[in-house]
Amino acid sequence: MNVAFRPRPNKYGAVKTTVDNIRFDSKRESERYSELKLLFKAGHIHNLEIQPRFDFKIDDKHMFTYRGDFAYFEDDRKIVEDVKGVRTALYKLKKKIIEKQFNIKIVEI
Repeated sequence: MNVAFRPRPNKYGAVKTTVDNIRFDSKRESERYSELKLLFKAGHIHNLEIQPRFDFKIDDKHMFTYRGDFAYFEDDRKIVEDVKGVRTALYKLKKKIIEKQFNIKIVEI
């Protein structure tokens, strides 16, 4: 039986996009990357990071990992961004926990 492989569409309609050999989960996310890249080149932001990782632990036991879409510094303030179309209940819970644990603010774009 010869069945052609067809990637399953994203349940929220996002289309994976590649920019600068970086694969993004959505076109909107890749567009935000292009905007941040311009801000970085102009010197308005620094230390631009793609998919920053935050590990949440309790008593040294790993509970979950939150991955933002971008992180950077604007002046001396660290900003974490998440390009969101749908805010699921799980996302909202993780966001609150990570913001409290790491004393950061996650900005939704």
